[in-house]
Amino acid sequence: MDRNNWPESGDFVVCTVKDVTDFGAYTTLEEYDRKEGFIHISEIKAGWVKYVRDHVREGQKIVCKVLNVDPSRRHIDLSLKDVNEHQKRAKIQEWKNEQKASKWLQFVAEETNTSNDEMQNTNQKLVEHFGSLYAAFEEAAIIGVNAFNDTKLKKKVANSIAQIAQNNIKLPFVDIAGYVDLTCNLPDGIEVIRMALEAANNIGDNNDVHIDISYTGAPRYRIKVIAPDYKKAEAVLKRSAGIAVDTIEKLGGKGEFHRHNDSVKA
Repeated sequence: MDRNNWPESGDFVVCTVKDVTDFGAYTTLEEYDRKEGFIHISEIKAGWVKYVRDHVREGQKIVCKVLNVDPSRRHIDLSLKDVNEHQKRAKIQEWKNEQKASKWLQFVAEETNTSNDEMQNTNQKLVEHFGSLYAAFEEAAIIGVNAFNDTKLKKKVANSIAQIAQNNIKLPFVDIAGYVDLTCNLPDGIEVIRMALEAANNIGDNNDVHIDISYTGAPRYRIKVIAPDYKKAEAVLKRSAGIAVDTIEKLGGKGEFHRHNDSVKA
């Protein structure tokens, strides 16, 4: 990871315990070029802690919450007690997934004869577009090379990523998303948008398909579809988005569907 990259307060990070002292523990952050963080004894666990070593040991992998970051002092305050089991498992899985995705991208570089600088640029493009490197491979496992239509990747790189993704990621259910822009300037515009979203949501939640609609920032809403296979998921996504657009236009508003979260034009 970029040496100038720092976590933000509230982030969950994977750490390796480096040194245990009487007053806390020093760690290195695995995802941030092994920058050093410190867990004060008061942040080890809830309640009184007599011996820090009873709770953490050198070499141990742990998940911490970032409390404070001071890049000028190169100092990061961490908490171990503020991480519950669910958050710990989720973060460890996310970290492992990103590690796997990084190895897969290295295979892509070797297979396509792509330079390190160019592959770093590809990595950045994928993270910016999909949110994480693993998410890019996951999307490719679902829909193939078409996942990269809007990323301006070289064809040979996109094909290689799709092939490696489909060989390594087996999904029992398909999880895809699209976006609808909904606007209505009528006095009851908020209610009109609510009705359009409700209509879009009503086609899901049967035995094998689930739809989740969430607000991402005006005027955009995210429609997430979970289904047994890509063909059904894509059909349901298009149908749901189409119903939202048709409903709002019939009620005096405007709507537009986007398969990917491209920037909203002013």
